[in-house]
Amino acid sequence: MIYNEEYETLPREVLEVLQLKRLKQAVQRVYHTVGFYRHSFDQAGVQPDDIKTLDDLKRFPFTTKQDLRDNYPFGMFAVPMSSVVSLHASSGTTGRSTVVGYTKRDIDTWSELMARSFVAAGLTKNDIIHNAYGYGLFTGGLGAHYGAVRLGASVIPMSGGNTKRQIMILQDFGPTAICCTPSYALNLAEQGKAMGVDMRSLKLRVGVFGAEPWSEKMRQEIENAFGITALNIFGLSEIMGPGVAMECIEGRHGMHVFEDHFLVETINPDTGEILPPGEVGELVFTTITKEAFPLIRYRTRDISRLIPEPCRCGRTFLRMDRVTGRSDDMLIIRGVNVFPSQIEAVLLAIPGVEPHYQLIVDRTGNLDTIEIQVEVGEQIFANADEVKVLQNMERQIVKDIKDYLGVSAKVKLVEPMTLQRFEGKASRVLDKRRI
Repeated sequence: MIYNEEYETLPREVLEVLQLKRLKQAVQRVYHTVGFYRHSFDQAGVQPDDIKTLDDLKRFPFTTKQDLRDNYPFGMFAVPMSSVVSLHASSGTTGRSTVVGYTKRDIDTWSELMARSFVAAGLTKNDIIHNAYGYGLFTGGLGAHYGAVRLGASVIPMSGGNTKRQIMILQDFGPTAICCTPSYALNLAEQGKAMGVDMRSLKLRVGVFGAEPWSEKMRQEIENAFGITALNIFGLSEIMGPGVAMECIEGRHGMHVFEDHFLVETINPDTGEILPPGEVGELVFTTITKEAFPLIRYRTRDISRLIPEPCRCGRTFLRMDRVTGRSDDMLIIRGVNVFPSQIEAVLLAIPGVEPHYQLIVDRTGNLDTIEIQVEVGEQIFANADEVKVLQNMERQIVKDIKDYLGVSAKVKLVEPMTLQRFEGKASRVLDKRRI
C-alpha cells in the first residue's frame, strides 16, 4: 500500500526535476529571510543563483547544531512569529535548546509524511494506534498523532510512562498498532509478563519504533514478545520530527527517505567529503519544502548509509539503513537527546561540585539508565553534617537533571581525586549498553 502514489513512485528523473525546483526556492528563501544563511553563504562565496543542478548543493556550507544554539530561540526562523503555529524544542539547559517552529503548511506536510509512514507499515483508517511517544516539546508524540489523524485511524494519545495503565489500555481498547521507543516496547512486554498478561494475545499486529538506535536482535525480541511486525522509523526534530524516513512492510530493509521533501547526503564526518551511496558516513539533510524552519545541509551526526537499489514496494525514494551510531558525543537515553556538556552545565551550577565527572550508561532490563559519578569538594567531607549535605546535594542534582534535560539519572557523589584524569580529550562517557 502507498499513501501518495503520485509522489512516492515518481521516476527518478521526474523526482530530480521537482527536487531542483524546490531546492532553488528554499535556498532563495533562506538567503533573503534568515540572517544566518545570508552571512554563511556570503562567507562561503556562494549565492542562491549558483544552484543550477542538484550537484551544486555541495558548494554550500553545512549547518550545525551549534549554529542553531547560537541563534536560540528564533533566529533561524524564515517566517514572522505570526505565521508560526507550533513550537517544539530539544532538551537543554536554559538558552541551549534547539528550538524548531512550524507553519500551518508545515504541520500539514508533517501530517502527510506520518500518514505515508503508517501506510508503509500496512496501517489503514480501520486501525487503532496506541501512541506511547512523549507529547509536549518532544516531536514524537504529536508527530505520530498528526499522522494517525490524517490517515483517519483512531489514535490513543497515551504519551510515555504509567506503564501499568498502558498495559490495561492495550488490553481494553484493543489497538492494532503501537508507536514508542523500542526499549519502552520491551519494558511494556516485561511489565505485562510480570502482571500475568499474555502480550501476544493482544490485538496488536504492527509496531512503529524509533527515537533511539536499535538492532535486528532487538527487533526479533520485540516481535517475539508481542507477536507483531516491528518497523523502524527515522526523524529528528530539526528536520521535522518523525516521518523523515520509514521502513515499509514489504521491504523491511532500510527506510524510505521522503525525497520530495528532503535531500539527503552522506559525508565523511572528519573531512566533509561527500560519499557515494552505499558507503557508511554521516547523514546530512536539506529541507526543500519547510517554511518556518528550513535547513540547508544540516549535519545530523547520525551514522548510516544510503541504499540506492529499488524496493519491491514500488517506492522510488532512496532508502537509508538503520542508524548505527553518532559522530559526536550525544547520548540518546529513552528517546531523549543528551550531551555530556549539558549535564556538565547542570553540575557546575551547584555549589560544592567539582568539574570532574563520569557518565555511566547501561541498560537495566529493557530500559536505558544513566549514572552520574561526580566529585565534590573537600569542604563537604569536613562538614559535621556530611551525610545530610551529601544527600541534599544528590537530590538537587537529580532534580536539576530531570527539570532541565528531561532525563532521570542516578547520582553518585565521590571524594576528590577519585575519578580518572585525562591528558587529552576527557572520556566522560562509559556506555555499557549492548544495543
